[in-house]
Amino acid sequence: MFSNNPFAELTYTISTEVIQIAIVLMIFSVIAGTLFDVIHKKSAKYFFENWRKSNSNAIKEVGSGEVAKLAIETLVVDVATSSELGLCGTDRRIAHLLTMWGFVAHVSATVAMAIVGSEAAIWPMLWHLGALSVCIGGYWFWFFIRVDVSAEGNSPFRLIRADLFVLSLVGTTTFALLWSLTQGTGTGWVFFGLYVLSAVALFGGVPWSKFSHMFFKPAAALQKKISKADGSQENMPDVGEMNDPAIQAKFPDLPMYLGENPPNMGLGIKREKPRHY
Repeated sequence: MFSNNPFAELTYTISTEVIQIAIVLMIFSVIAGTLFDVIHKKSAKYFFENWRKSNSNAIKEVGSGEVAKLAIETLVVDVATSSELGLCGTDRRIAHLLTMWGFVAHVSATVAMAIVGSEAAIWPMLWHLGALSVCIGGYWFWFFIRVDVSAEGNSPFRLIRADLFVLSLVGTTTFALLWSLTQGTGTGWVFFGLYVLSAVALFGGVPWSKFSHMFFKPAAALQKKISKADGSQENMPDVGEMNDPAIQAKFPDLPMYLGENPPNMGLGIKREKPRHY
């Protein structure tokens, strides 16, 4: 199954042009949906206003070379390895990485096989392994890591609109694998139909899901690094400077200065695994 190009056999029934147009339309829907999300929620306006305010509070200038270095660091550390999720626990970070890189591999292989028409043996392998990776990470998150399930004790089968992204994502990859496994049979066509419907929900539901966050978060991570480099710190003290008397005088109400938590704990938040149900 892992060496099978599912789109090659599909072309015997559906023309290559129709498949290519469908995939291009889905790519366009992601772009349009993200732009709509940015305009409707005013995310870009808030982001640039916050960046402008941060720049006005800067105490030193950050050159273009350092900005480029920070951008590379953001891509390699924050995006590629999801370092920020380390604070949320190793299991959440691993599940996220499996899902993210599996999705990248699956989509890349889909474009290579269905649009470019590449017949290289690597693409069917990446298509299947990517889908499998998304399923492992997605179902792990859905049944064991979600806050409302693991911390609040709600049923994993409870559905809200915010679940659209995760459900459509794991649905797309699950039905993709089942379609490939049963291709050429009546059941295979059923799974192919469900695969298409899930993909339409995933790529067409961007304005109502968290899909666009994958574009916002790298920009926010870069802005945070630049604000630290130029000294503006988003008007917050640096954790490493908490014991500086000047910082204590500026932020006297922080819990760590009131004796409520041990010192040198950032903002005084003692992290614990939530189990409050």
